[in-house]
Amino acid sequence: MPGTTDRGGITLEGISRVFGGGIVAVDQIDLAIRPGEFFTLLGPSGCGKTTLLRMIAGFETPDSGRIVISGREMQTVPPHRRAVNTVFQSYALFPHLNVAENIGFGLRMRGIARAERKFRTDQIMALLQIDDFATRNPAQLSGGQRQRVALARALVNEPEVVLLDEPLSALDAKLRAELQVELMRMQKRLGMTFIFVTHDQQEALVMSDRIAVMERGRLLQVGPVLDVYEQPRSVFVAEFLGLSNIWPITPAPGNTADTPLGRLTIVTPIGNERTAMIRPEKIWIYNDTAAPLDRPNIFRGTVREAIYMGASTQYRVELHDGSIVLALDTNNQAAERSWQPGEAVALEIKPENIILIDG
Repeated sequence: MPGTTDRGGITLEGISRVFGGGIVAVDQIDLAIRPGEFFTLLGPSGCGKTTLLRMIAGFETPDSGRIVISGREMQTVPPHRRAVNTVFQSYALFPHLNVAENIGFGLRMRGIARAERKFRTDQIMALLQIDDFATRNPAQLSGGQRQRVALARALVNEPEVVLLDEPLSALDAKLRAELQVELMRMQKRLGMTFIFVTHDQQEALVMSDRIAVMERGRLLQVGPVLDVYEQPRSVFVAEFLGLSNIWPITPAPGNTADTPLGRLTIVTPIGNERTAMIRPEKIWIYNDTAAPLDRPNIFRGTVREAIYMGASTQYRVELHDGSIVLALDTNNQAAERSWQPGEAVALEIKPENIILIDG
């Protein structure tokens, strides 16, 4: 029997899935997900993240490799015998059953006694704040309420792993943001392993302990959210996870590099890296006449576009050589001012904020 430290842990070794016509959906995935972790599979549509989730759930069979859940090999075990429950994007609620009956359905199928079913169903409804809707049918619920019912149905069975396949994508922006935080807090309280599939970078950043960025069936980078965002290892990861400025570079004397902008001072000499990246929020914007001339990496240009985004404003600045740089400035009381299209500005790109990428 697996030890208690294995409960909820998942190991994937050499997992591949090829569909008809030779379409490679998942390509030799090796991955270890820790017990009690909120882990997110992030990537664009068609990258293989949902196929990978379905193989963990047992709805797809891998063509090769091993799936180990809580210390037990699972790739040939049917879905109903795996200690996982899945929350689907469509919720998949039974329309003829009320909320309490939907939640308790799995317990009834397992032969759990009526009194125990009611106790566990009432407990999970209270936790998710849906106990007032116990006698309603799904058609009488809002999207957010249906999402909570689907989640309650998964959690009431006390699985070791909860799999979530883009369950928030159909909700409006405000409710989606609220449920992101609620899901994260709930996972921490329950201590279950959550594996979340999404193409939404904001969801991944808000909720995850670690994320895996996927593209064309492969894992490009796996790590804590902060590490992946701040230190992307590829241009794809840098561009997919957040906004970025990316330029090709060639070595220059000392700690400098030549780019389309001109010469940049960097922290360390260039090795095999061929690309420089900086996030827009890490670029300082000054009035053209107020730029600190005693510091490196000062570039002058003209604001071509200012997009107000509530908490921040995104600027597209055209430099004198025609290059476009994205800069992001927060809209707070400490902000000196905002800039309008046509205004002359200066940008400061601090050397310590430049990330070098090999590729």
